[in-house]
Amino acid sequence: MYSFSPKLRLYSIIFIVLGLVLFGVGYFMNHGIDDARIEHMMEAVHAGGNHTPTHSSEMVGPQDHQAHMDHAKLQIHNQPLAAIHTVAVFLFALSCCALFFYSIQNAAHAGWSIIILRVMEAIASFIPYAGAILIIIMLLNASHQGHLFHWMDPELTTPGDAHFDPILYEKKIFLNIPFYAFRTVLYVVGASFFAWKLKTLSKKVDETKDRKVYASYYNWSIGYIAFFGFASAAWAWDWLMSIDPHWYSTMYIWYAMVSTLASAVAAIILISVYLKKKGVLPQFNDNHLHDLGVFLFATSMLWSYTWFCQFMLYWYANVPEEVNYFFGRFKYYGPTFLPMLILNFLIPLLVLVSSSIKRNYTVVTTVAVIVLVGHWLDYFNMVMPGTVGPYWKTPEVFILNLGSVLFGVGLFVFVVLTALSKLKLIPEGNPYVKESKIYEYPF
Repeated sequence: MYSFSPKLRLYSIIFIVLGLVLFGVGYFMNHGIDDARIEHMMEAVHAGGNHTPTHSSEMVGPQDHQAHMDHAKLQIHNQPLAAIHTVAVFLFALSCCALFFYSIQNAAHAGWSIIILRVMEAIASFIPYAGAILIIIMLLNASHQGHLFHWMDPELTTPGDAHFDPILYEKKIFLNIPFYAFRTVLYVVGASFFAWKLKTLSKKVDETKDRKVYASYYNWSIGYIAFFGFASAAWAWDWLMSIDPHWYSTMYIWYAMVSTLASAVAAIILISVYLKKKGVLPQFNDNHLHDLGVFLFATSMLWSYTWFCQFMLYWYANVPEEVNYFFGRFKYYGPTFLPMLILNFLIPLLVLVSSSIKRNYTVVTTVAVIVLVGHWLDYFNMVMPGTVGPYWKTPEVFILNLGSVLFGVGLFVFVVLTALSKLKLIPEGNPYVKESKIYEYPF
């Protein structure tokens, strides 16, 4: 059994508290921004040579100075909610992807991964916590206490209004507040239910070693794969792509999902290596690390492929309403947009291409940390340009994002390791556990 060390527990609590404090400081700094400073920030943006909206959805209706001022105010005051939304969506999707990877192992009757199934179960334990934050964010936006999703503004879908937007009107069947709220609750409750159900059945398999129970465990794993296939696509539309509702991409659902799948594999690596170093998971060996390194390499390359396909097709076609999505990211998010490829593509490619290096604990864990940082940056680039626009290079944004990350990391570590301490690390009742213990990569 793993025992959550008091020292690490204390560190995670410190991260949570420090994150909340920093977020609070950033929140009050943000709400202390007056009109004079907003005017100054707008002038600085216009001095850069761009006078068009930075949101991928163009401003609709009168576009005088006051309209631009109101638009800038909304973007600036979006900063707190955008920061926590980025972390919440990222960690929710990561936890769901860990459960997806877990279910794939069960569905495939994989033998090599059995000894790390509990690690995946523990990561999946975070689903309800991240989901609860997302429900709170949804309620704030639906009650117009937040403005991350401007399609929620009723003026934009009211025919005859000065701000009427025919594109959003056509999308109203899907993008409307009641249906959005229902879908958000469905994703969170559905994923949380599957996490609980699979953990319960896994424990029951250990206790009974009954083939019928294992068959039920297998069937529910298949069920989650089906649920995840639809839900992961839909929440990418709802929580990420609808931030820029004039723009769409058929690659987006794959791009967003694979980003967190690579992150989930990275998290599994870090926790598994940590447990081995603690001496509570001695069965984890170089062969298991090698295979996890293979999956980290593969998911990183798949993410790179989807990123390039999406970018290249739209950029090469040069269709204005499609290119506008990338324009704001190139112009204002240059320090984070393309350099992200170094973390998510170049480093995994150059380091993990070697089979022997995938057995090096130090190297693989270092790359895992880099990948996690890189894909959080990826989600930052998905959320911030459409919500905050060019107003992100400010102390408030730095403090808000740092606070959100520290809070998210601290809560994640606390929840996951607490769950691990309550689990029997080796699922001895699994019929493939022996194969996993003696597993050896053939090359």
